[in-house]
Amino acid sequence: MKMFKTPRFTATLLAAVFSLSLSNCAVSVGTSHNTAKAKPLPPGQAKKITGQKSAKNYAPGHNK
Repeated sequence: MKMFKTPRFTATLLAAVFSLSLSNCAVSVGTSHNTAKAKPLPPGQAKKITGQKSAKNYAPGHNK
């Protein structure tokens, strides 16, 4: 069997290993939504979720 030319074979092998190593890198772009402060639910939305008739219990500033 004929031997490969050493410099050319080495260069091809190095290029293949380099391209495989770059293809395995994972890059994620974007921002995380967990760092932002979440807004509290409005009283009407909380009432709808729980199924109650009044939103008075979910309005902290109203004391009637």
